[in-house]
Amino acid sequence: MPRITAELPTPDVLREFGDRIQGYRLQQNLRVIDIARLSGLPTRTINRLEAGENSTLETVVRVLRALGRLEALETFLPPPVLSPIQLAAMSGQVRQRASRPRKSPESPDRE
Repeated sequence: MPRITAELPTPDVLREFGDRIQGYRLQQNLRVIDIARLSGLPTRTINRLEAGENSTLETVVRVLRALGRLEALETFLPPPVLSPIQLAAMSGQVRQRASRPRKSPESPDRE
């Protein structure tokens, strides 16, 4: 199985993701109809996901839950970690939005 890297084009990432979902399903000896029943999704939706076609995040969550792999999302996208210095600067407040980068005298305006 190829590794998913930043250089891999999006269609290839989706195909690899679908192959991995299919691999977990087959590893558990489940048919597409079994996953459809467990997830509450149509079999065609499962087939599309496994084929690497564009799917919704809800579909991914429901299929991962049906496969008993939902916890994989914790590794996939862990909560962001702030350094102690960032926490002190924010005085315990949670950041709500991003700010514009500050302009430096030597960098051109990017707008």
